[in-house]
Amino acid sequence: MSRLSKRNTSLLVAGIVVSLLLIDQVIKFYVKLHFTLGESFVVFPWFQICMIENNGMAFGIEWFDKLFLTLFRIVAVGVLCWYLHRLIKAEARMGYIIMVCLVLAGAMGNIIDCMFYGLIFSETTPFEVATLFPDGGGYAPFFYGKVVDMFYFPLIHNAAGETIFFRPVFNFADSCITVAVIVIILFFSKDLNRSFEKEKGTDATSDEKGKEG
Repeated sequence: MSRLSKRNTSLLVAGIVVSLLLIDQVIKFYVKLHFTLGESFVVFPWFQICMIENNGMAFGIEWFDKLFLTLFRIVAVGVLCWYLHRLIKAEARMGYIIMVCLVLAGAMGNIIDCMFYGLIFSETTPFEVATLFPDGGGYAPFFYGKVVDMFYFPLIHNAAGETIFFRPVFNFADSCITVAVIVIILFFSKDLNRSFEKEKGTDATSDEKGKEG
């Protein structure tokens, strides 16, 4: 099977990222506009749609200041875009490129929430569903929107019926990142190491050429 050209690979990468972003945002918009805060819908006993919002990282973790976290995500997306460009240029394996696309799309999906949701949505409360473009403006300034989460898998319960696994509520963007990281660790660790080795080799060659000049 012949390799895709660099141009076609770039188009495929863009298509994957845009498609994943659309899926993520469609799900979040639907939940935001149809669920009150904390409301849940039981799909199966082990799977629920449960609307929550968080200021932090994936799975509701809050370790850093909100503004710092949003800016860090933007920088991370920039680095990932540069890294993808390098992978395409080096004609890396397509499977590995696709996994990096998943990480990029996931990071971008949650950045959109942080940057714009506070501006375009009214606040979601336990008693009221949010509205889009409210008359009085959104619930938070630029960069301070909350990330919408909805997937809940209460797989294991104790005798009292309390969930002991899996408690975190997450979204499609989180899933993209988590799946990609697991697949990279299991199947593409050599590709990851090789990409950085090539980068170091390129830098060393550039330094040698500079000295010769």
